[in-house]
Amino acid sequence: MKIITVFQPWASLIAIQAKPYEFRERPYNHYINPPETGERIGIHAAQRPVRLSEVGNLLDRLDSHDPDDTPCLVEEIARPFLMRAYAWLVAEREAGLRRRRSAAVTVDTAEIAAAMGHADALRLPLGAIVCTAVIGKPMRGDDTFNWGWPMQDVEPVVPPFPCKGSQGWWQYNGALS
Repeated sequence: MKIITVFQPWASLIAIQAKPYEFRERPYNHYINPPETGERIGIHAAQRPVRLSEVGNLLDRLDSHDPDDTPCLVEEIARPFLMRAYAWLVAEREAGLRRRRSAAVTVDTAEIAAAMGHADALRLPLGAIVCTAVIGKPMRGDDTFNWGWPMQDVEPVVPPFPCKGSQGWWQYNGALS
């Protein structure tokens, strides 16, 4: 199966069908070893840590309702998901501050999130295949992006399958379980 690595939270947004397109600077068939249109591909969540500022920016853009600044997300799915991820990241930052103040203190991010009123906070997977999708014909975009790669018939991989990713298209031949 051909796999593409995507930063979080975008990889998980594809997995929950809140992000119907992956956006890149060129069509996927202009990369080395691309899939065919209509082929099932995997979406791999990069190892790069999720950035609080990026999740906050997506939430702000959903709030703005500015047609010229759309994050191209299905709002009713994306908003609650992003709010849960944001709560985890805030609690994780607070846990890090507490750990730095005292090495003797045991700190649990989930407990901090619950104490802050976010018992449903969500930690996003990193370094794992989070879903598969059938890739549609690449579409030239407008001013908000260059090329949209349609993600159709999305199937989440539950639980996410840990593996090392790569840049560009890469091949994975194992089972996703």
